[in-house]
Amino acid sequence: MLGADAKWQSLCYSFFLCLLLFSCSGSQPTLSQLPDNSVILAFGDSLTSGVGAQPGSSYPEVLETIIHRKVIKSGISGEVSGEGVVRLPGELSVHKPKLVLLCLGGNDLLRKMDLEKTANNIRRMVQMIRDSGAEVVLIGVPRPGLMLSTAPFYKKISKDTGVPLEGSLLADILADNKLKADAIHPNAEGYRLLAQGIAAFLHKAGAVP
Repeated sequence: MLGADAKWQSLCYSFFLCLLLFSCSGSQPTLSQLPDNSVILAFGDSLTSGVGAQPGSSYPEVLETIIHRKVIKSGISGEVSGEGVVRLPGELSVHKPKLVLLCLGGNDLLRKMDLEKTANNIRRMVQMIRDSGAEVVLIGVPRPGLMLSTAPFYKKISKDTGVPLEGSLLADILADNKLKADAIHPNAEGYRLLAQGIAAFLHKAGAVP
């Protein structure tokens, strides 16, 4: 019979497969294939910096080991979308990424800020990224509540701008208490599954082999 650890690993693997099937379903815009020496900028808040897990366990750091491309972790805990608009140009100038993984808006949702302004800020960041010559993937953040689902404005931005959206992974991970460090942050296992799901998303979109 399987021990407790083996059963947990088996459950995690099954859960991960379900996440991938769900996240990769449906039609999404494609991405350019990233050369081996490409830089990816993971830009966001505490979900990007890895709050809730030990150093080295954030999703950008795990993603780098999976896709074998440089992934810059650029997350500031507590940052709202308006602050991201101000910070992003400097990060684009310094790192010159080929692709940006944009995961912001969670703190706007938690603070019940004007979501029309949040959406406009994210649109501005998408345009900044494109103007820099990079491509962008949106990572949707769930709204607070008993039944977690990604805030609708991410889907609308994706549709209006034609940028790919990973719109289910964070909601699914944060719906499972075994994958959370607290109410709003994944633990190390949650971040690992997030990284694996994003890697699968980038593969399906054509960015990585």
